[in-house]
Amino acid sequence: MSTRPDEDIDGFFTTARTAGRDEAVELTDESYRTFLPDLDDPRLAQVRGMTYEEFAQDRYQAPFLRDLLAHWDGLYREPFVGITSDGTVREGLYALPGTGPSGPAPSHSASEPAEAAGRFLAMLTPGELDAVRYDVDAPQWRAWSNPEFMVYRVGLRMEVLTDDKRSAIHDVLRASLSAEGYTQVSGAMELNGHLGELVGLPTVMNRHSYWFSLFGDPAAGARGEPWGWQLFGHHVAVNFVSVGGRHVIAPVFLGAEPALADAEDGPRAPLFAARERIALELAGSLTKAQRARAVVFGSVLDPAMPKGRLHPADERHVAGAFRDNRVVPYEGIPAGELDGPQRDLLRRVVADFLDLLVEGQRALALAEYDAHVHETWFSWYGATDGSQPFYFRVHSPVLIAEFDDHAGVWLTNKLPARFHVHTTLRHPNGNDYAKALIARWRERGE
Repeated sequence: MSTRPDEDIDGFFTTARTAGRDEAVELTDESYRTFLPDLDDPRLAQVRGMTYEEFAQDRYQAPFLRDLLAHWDGLYREPFVGITSDGTVREGLYALPGTGPSGPAPSHSASEPAEAAGRFLAMLTPGELDAVRYDVDAPQWRAWSNPEFMVYRVGLRMEVLTDDKRSAIHDVLRASLSAEGYTQVSGAMELNGHLGELVGLPTVMNRHSYWFSLFGDPAAGARGEPWGWQLFGHHVAVNFVSVGGRHVIAPVFLGAEPALADAEDGPRAPLFAARERIALELAGSLTKAQRARAVVFGSVLDPAMPKGRLHPADERHVAGAFRDNRVVPYEGIPAGELDGPQRDLLRRVVADFLDLLVEGQRALALAEYDAHVHETWFSWYGATDGSQPFYFRVHSPVLIAEFDDHAGVWLTNKLPARFHVHTTLRHPNGNDYAKALIARWRERGE
């Protein structure tokens, strides 16, 4: 039997979340409220009432975190390459509308997000304008992160803005995202506020604890020039770019703690319920031979995982903050070894990850996925029957999408559970932040 040390790392993380264990990690029927910390817990009491900046300064004192921040800073300062499967970027995978497998331009007007952004800019003071605007090629695109504390300060902090300016930011989000996508993003922001209330830290975590910035000129964007916006903070990081009639929303990081609701929460639906349900249907449909290929590790804490595969902050996900250049080999089962209904389920999982895009733009992204479906891989960690927490990844030349059940950070469950979920979405081979499409647009000389 492998050992299961449970040593404190920095007051928020323990080694239990990264220690291999021979026993399966079983799910519990208990409400997440069973794992709410005592409000007198010293780690809560000592930061209660701190501003977001004071809390960040306090967190920076942890040796583990200082080492992690230094590592992240090194990754941030690397020249952008993009996630690859083998260290070499594949060219020619992404096309502007009318020039490739994506087909004609969608009907959704590029002017709607740009006009909403213009209205927001018209409300700002000169100092706020200086803080919120960046060149479309600025390195600050890559400065986003998802913890409660800031790593880099980019743009304007929503919680210090007036209500009308916060409302204008939400107007930009609504104009840029599908209705379902806006509901998902704003729902994750609301859940952050709910978490802050549950642990008595509303000044640290609330529904406005996010940074917002604009890249490029939205007015020129209405004519097809590249521009975009970025929103990031705890459990929400969304990067939106519009270029030449095409929208790209990647990288995306969306998470929730607590991800599940209970009777006291009222009618709130779990944030990732559909994604989880479709993925479990796919995993449960695998034959014995398919399962032997798809299931890379038998549990989310399988002791067979190589050293370094589990990280105290990222746990299993590989495409989170500051991982713009990571080499992520394919693993699991190729989509070509799935039958037709299984490939349909896999496509539905992908479509759910792309749900932030408006309908016509989502069709373009799905067309790219379809063009490479036989180069797509599906991998799974954990039981496939829903009895355990799990991790899965869909990985192709044009998409990497992850779902990971995590241990608690603010909740006290020390092992992964469905109370805490992280999801990521990337466009490998150089199209995060639409960089590949921006290069194509410039090649066309528009």
